[in-house]
Amino acid sequence: MQNARDRLLLAAAELLQAGGTVSTRAVCERAGVQAPTLYHHFGSKQGLIDAVVNHGFTQYTTVESSGNPLDDLREGWDRHVQFGLEHPSFYGLLYGRVEPGKPCVVTAPAHAALRERFTDAAAQGLLTVPADDAAEQVLAANVGITLTLISQPEPDFGLSERVREAALGGVLHTPSTDAPASRASAALTLRALVGNDPGDLTPGEQALLGELLDRLAR
Repeated sequence: MQNARDRLLLAAAELLQAGGTVSTRAVCERAGVQAPTLYHHFGSKQGLIDAVVNHGFTQYTTVESSGNPLDDLREGWDRHVQFGLEHPSFYGLLYGRVEPGKPCVVTAPAHAALRERFTDAAAQGLLTVPADDAAEQVLAANVGITLTLISQPEPDFGLSERVREAALGGVLHTPSTDAPASRASAALTLRALVGNDPGDLTPGEQALLGELLDRLAR
């Protein structure tokens, strides 16, 4: 049997998905609880909505590491697109809460997940730009193609695949056995490796080395 918190999450999710009015009264009636129960668990109606949105968002950003960053990035892209197509109302809410000059805390998990994947790629010598930059570029492309496919009567998954490969190709490379790594690529790789295992470096030394490697990478 679902507890009151889960029933509230489900009720709000169903109202959001249906495009209905997400009022405190409507949520509580659907969940079979009183308003004080909602406030106890979430503080406010907006707190409940934020919890629902974050729950739905993290459902598809979490990809188990396979040891192959490129495969993981492709899977994450495809799951992102699929989530948007299956939950267009949710997706519109996720990316419709943007304010000029203010990072969106709701969509932050996607950027964090991508940055982690690109850091793994850097450790394998696959990254051509800093992990943060790569995450920003690929996420922007992923969101754009998802919104495009949502608006199409018949989603063009071939278009998604072509945009995906172009976006990944802009930030990744496949190392060649007979071609030396570029200075930027080598700096990015060392940056990722030191970040994972700083050894005996002090925090100050880590910061200084990180700054130097970032300059070389750019």
